[in-house]
Amino acid sequence: MPDNARQSMKRKILIIDDEPTIGTSVKRVLEKENFDVAYQQNAEYGLKEALSGEYDLILLDLLLPEIEGMDILSAVKSKGIKSEVIIITGYATVQTAVGAMKLGAIDYISKPFSPDELIINVNKVFQHLDLRNENIALKKELNLQEGFKGIIGESAAMQKVFTLIKRVAPTECNVVITGESGTGKEVIAKAIHRSSLRKNQPFIACDCSALTPTLLESELFGHVKGSYSGAISTKQGLFEIASNGTLFLDEVSNIDLEIQGKLLRVLETRKLRRVGDTVERDINIRLIAASNQDLAKMVEAGDFRNDLYYRLEVMPIHLPPLRERHEDIFKLVNTFLDHVKRNSEIRARFFSAEAIELLERYTWPGNIRELKNLVERVAILCDAEMIEAKHLPENIRKTGGTNGGIDIPSTWEEFKIYKQQVKNDVVSQIEKDFLISALKDGGGNISKAARKIGMQRTNFHSLLKKYRIDVKIY
Repeated sequence: MPDNARQSMKRKILIIDDEPTIGTSVKRVLEKENFDVAYQQNAEYGLKEALSGEYDLILLDLLLPEIEGMDILSAVKSKGIKSEVIIITGYATVQTAVGAMKLGAIDYISKPFSPDELIINVNKVFQHLDLRNENIALKKELNLQEGFKGIIGESAAMQKVFTLIKRVAPTECNVVITGESGTGKEVIAKAIHRSSLRKNQPFIACDCSALTPTLLESELFGHVKGSYSGAISTKQGLFEIASNGTLFLDEVSNIDLEIQGKLLRVLETRKLRRVGDTVERDINIRLIAASNQDLAKMVEAGDFRNDLYYRLEVMPIHLPPLRERHEDIFKLVNTFLDHVKRNSEIRARFFSAEAIELLERYTWPGNIRELKNLVERVAILCDAEMIEAKHLPENIRKTGGTNGGIDIPSTWEEFKIYKQQVKNDVVSQIEKDFLISALKDGGGNISKAARKIGMQRTNFHSLLKKYRIDVKIY
């Protein structure tokens, strides 16, 4: 927890001690240290308060007339109450301390003790709690980063995708990932799996476009020996192989209507029957599907079952094409180049600014897959440390910049893409000029510049990062 958050939220402490002189004195000392302190002299009332779970720390006397302090400690820990407990005892022996620790106490303090001793012990416990909470938060963040491994994107469009992954991953609901070919749908599916409760179980992928209907049915559901020509032995299907894990069906739009019906039944009943078998088997998988087609339009055209569509698309995630997230290209290019450098002996070390600009202008019909392949190709072929515009393919050099004219679109679809790209480029350039102007007016001070134009500082800073504007030169 950040320091300012700790200061704004008082720690709650409960004291349970039958000696009012000690109880009230401890309360007074800790309240001066800005703790929120409650005191119970009666053990039964103290136990009731302790089991409320409202306290960060309980200071518990072992020798109480109504209920043994050890019994209160045992009750608190057995109920799963997260309050830490410091034992107060006038009979501090090794056996007493060990017994209390075994039951879950974090520390003990023996009577008589000074105010300084009390404060040191209490602060030591809270420092331990803070460190533990920070470690838990760090572990969660590292797990999340591990889940997002392989996904690169600082654009607003990709941040929305990350938000959806965070929300959907811990659930069991089905997911449909849509997007053009090459946008990285399987990478997103793996990120969902790695961030889910099933992360230690199998992730099994199936390309539904690569198999005939007969083979796909067998691949998904399995078959028994002799169920069809070529079935020379009994085989498990991917639904069974992915048991307790995640099954990813890529290009689910290619499944024919008959198998769609069988898939729907499996998803509804959570049972399957292998091809040629009479026995039904329970399945336990999380299904993620992907498609480069608009499934809703396929439903309207009668090419995809509407009941299966609604069963699959509990949570839709759309991956934007690369041309709509050109601000991510710089980082993608450098990541792909680093990968080539690690795995190959090449001279190329970086791209020139002009080459990057051309890559950002290009529309990338093959999306990230095309970009990755291009980076690898030019890096291998380049005989210099810097990859320049001249090293790029002609079709990319013609997209703009200083080395070429405009490549006229050949189809209406290409024209619409090009038109949108031109609009985006114009708006981006105006936005960049606007930010630079604001920076100059603000004397290079981000807060001042943002305040002057009526923008949040964080948003202003994000845009500076997006356009790689160096504040120092203004």
